[in-house]
Amino acid sequence: MNSLARQSSMTLFRRPSVLLNSVASELQQWRGIRVKVRNNNLEQALVFMQRKMQSSGIERLIKKQQTHHIKNSEKRVLAQKNLERKIRSQDLARKLKSILLKKVRGL
Repeated sequence: MNSLARQSSMTLFRRPSVLLNSVASELQQWRGIRVKVRNNNLEQALVFMQRKMQSSGIERLIKKQQTHHIKNSEKRVLAQKNLERKIRSQDLARKLKSILLKKVRGL
């Protein structure tokens, strides 16, 4: 079992030939996630790897790249989140604009 895990990790997480000069999180994503299998406990290693994937954001990137059918309920949730994000950014832009106008006018 341990050799199987090692082989799969070697094939799944190879480094690309060209390293990109970008944010550290992207560099970590190129390197992949490495998890040690201890005491031949593959289940525990998979759970640990899933937690690492969630915390590093790789899971979100994988979901973004999926092209299969998305349920209507998921579409509604995503649309609501996008709308909230858009409203928040517009509010922030409005606040920043008013602050800059006050500074320019000397108030």
